[in-house]
Amino acid sequence: MTTIAIIGAGRGLGAAVARRFGAEGFSVALISRNQAKLDALAEDLGKAGIQARGFAADVRKPESIAAALEAAAETLGPVEVLQYSPLPQKDFMRPVLETTPADLVGPVEFSIYGPVAAVHQVLPGMRFLGENRGTILFVNGGSAVKPGRGVTGTSVAFAGQAAYAQLLHEVLGEEGIHVSQLIIGGRIIEGDPEKDPDALAGVLWDLHRGRDTFRRQISAD
Repeated sequence: MTTIAIIGAGRGLGAAVARRFGAEGFSVALISRNQAKLDALAEDLGKAGIQARGFAADVRKPESIAAALEAAAETLGPVEVLQYSPLPQKDFMRPVLETTPADLVGPVEFSIYGPVAAVHQVLPGMRFLGENRGTILFVNGGSAVKPGRGVTGTSVAFAGQAAYAQLLHEVLGEEGIHVSQLIIGGRIIEGDPEKDPDALAGVLWDLHRGRDTFRRQISAD
């Protein structure tokens, strides 16, 4: 059995992805800052027959992400799928003329240093699994492709993450490791035919299984 590690796991999209991949036989590593919330979510998933465990980590601290992913692989099995989808902090979203160099530190740590640390941690295990097994999924808001003057931190940092993801897609594709990016414009909306968490989880599953698409965008809002 292999594992999907969901960085930024919560009750919305993270839980939906956990259910979708768990139904396909994956163990689920839930990663976010709050261990108690992770434990509660893992318990709920367990009642649905999904093997899940929570591993607390701070994505702004690369060593914390690496340790959580190492523990997940040791506990649940090798990480075949990595999803990087933590929700940005509200203080990252400032108007462009009010954004100072100090204001960009958090977004860059969050959206660039964090995923780089995560990828480096899981790559050896993905390579060990063999060709056409490993998948890395990035989930971003619309400012990753269309910057917004009122959300400068995420616009700058998401653009950097998008560039990193594109480079990984090109280089790791040569090894049979697939990299995709899902862009979600606007809010995730329960009950919406495209932006409901379960619908988005289905898109992420399709990106993993299809292995032929780098970027998929849902809504331009």
